[in-house]
Amino acid sequence: MRLNRFLAAAGVASRRGADELIAGGRVTVNGKPCRDFHFRPTINDHVKIDGKLVHQPAPIYILLNKPAGFVCTRRDPHVTDTIYDLLPLKFSSLANVGRLDAQSEGLLLLTNDGEFAQRLTHPRFKVEKEYEVVLNRAATSDLAQKLLRGVVLDRKRARAKRVQQISPTRLRIVLEQGINRQIRRMLECFGFHAKKLTRVRMGNLRLHDLPPGKWRHLSAQEVRVIPTKTASPARTDGPRRGSFEVAQRDSSTFARNDYESR
Repeated sequence: MRLNRFLAAAGVASRRGADELIAGGRVTVNGKPCRDFHFRPTINDHVKIDGKLVHQPAPIYILLNKPAGFVCTRRDPHVTDTIYDLLPLKFSSLANVGRLDAQSEGLLLLTNDGEFAQRLTHPRFKVEKEYEVVLNRAATSDLAQKLLRGVVLDRKRARAKRVQQISPTRLRIVLEQGINRQIRRMLECFGFHAKKLTRVRMGNLRLHDLPPGKWRHLSAQEVRVIPTKTASPARTDGPRRGSFEVAQRDSSTFARNDYESR
C-alpha cells in the first residue's frame, strides 16, 4: 500500500490530502522526512505526521468470488458494475491482488497489506494461479503442447505451467506468470476463444463452493501459508478419453511444462 493510501486508510486525511501532507514534508518515516509518493510502509515502519505517530490499520484479507461483468476498479465513468459494489463500503479502500478482466470470474483477493499482495504477485515468488477454461470448440490434440511452449506477449515468453483437458471443450490451466489477459491471448494465438474463464485457485487458496458475488475473510492460517507453488491441483473426475497429458513425468493429472528451465 502506497504512503498516501496508508494515510487515507488510517483516517488522517483523504488521498489528495495525504498527497499534500507528503509534498509539504510533514510526513516522516522512521524519523526522516518522506516525500516519496510511491513509498510503501511496512509493519515495522514508524510513520508520523507533525511528530504524531500514525497507527497502521488492522490488516484485512478478503476472498471474493467475482462474477463476470464486474471490473476490478473503484471508479470508471464507462462502467456501472465494479467489484466494490459487491463489498461493504468499509472495504472500498482495499486493493485487489492479481486482477481479473471484466468477463473473467472466480477467485479474487483484496487486502490493505502491501507486503502480502507483493508476495502473491511478484514473479520471483512464483505463486500458482489455476483456471478452468471453456473453449469455443473442441481442443486439438496439440493444444496443450502449444500452451506449454508458449508465445511471445508483451515481449515476454508467455506459457502455461501445467495443462489438463477435462472434457473436449474444457481445460484446466496453471500459470505462474502474471501477464495481462494471458490465457485469453495465448488461446487466440492458436485459433481458440475462451467462452468462460474462472480462476479457482491462487497459491493454496481455493474457491470451493463460495457462490458468485459472495466474499469471506481469510483465516489467519490461510494468510500465513498462501505463498506456495506446490499446491496440488483441484480434484476432478480425471481426464476423459481423448484428453492429453503431455510430457508426463509423474502421477499428476497435469501436463507439465518441459520448457521452463530451458
